[in-house]
Amino acid sequence: MATLESTEIHKPRSMPVGQRNILRSNDSASLWNCTLSPGWSREEVQVLRKALMRFGIGNWAKIIESQCLIGKTIAQMNLQTQRMLGQQSTAEFAGLHLDPLIFGELNSQKQGPHIKRKNNCIVNTGAKLTREEIKRRLQENKAAYELSEEEWMAIELPKPEDPLALIESKRQELHQLREELSVLEAKIAQVKQLQKSASDDEASSSTTGTKRPREE
Repeated sequence: MATLESTEIHKPRSMPVGQRNILRSNDSASLWNCTLSPGWSREEVQVLRKALMRFGIGNWAKIIESQCLIGKTIAQMNLQTQRMLGQQSTAEFAGLHLDPLIFGELNSQKQGPHIKRKNNCIVNTGAKLTREEIKRRLQENKAAYELSEEEWMAIELPKPEDPLALIESKRQELHQLREELSVLEAKIAQVKQLQKSASDDEASSSTTGTKRPREE
């Protein structure tokens, strides 16, 4: 699997080709700042990104069939796709073989009073897009941003892991998390006990303290 540092993000085909027109992960601080959904690692997000480029945005059946993200549900993949795109609406990208981080970068730069975000995703606060508008945007995105068939066919996804080995790995992760939780709970209990002891000592001191003599 490619590392985040070596990942190349290609700009639209409408732009001149060449090394100057390839975005890398270290070219922009916001490029990899897409919010991770609960339960996602950066490595898994990278796999999802490649799967979307390979099979098309929203083609969940193909992604599940490829077994590149075992255990991920359609809802989880859809939510993380929104976060990579930087917007909640995905209708204008449906079925397109494109890099979602391109739009995440573009959307991260949008500013203005009309821009509303939730979980770093732009949300539509106006009227619902018409079918004609969605179709127009689809055509524009396809013409400007979609990868060529040769490019997306060449994308390689990680091979499915042995299900039994994957289950055992998850069990070990769960065991480690439980141990870490136990340590954390013990520390919290210790802090609470110290706070209680300090509070009891303070109360005891105020009760047994000498009273100031009354002046006659």
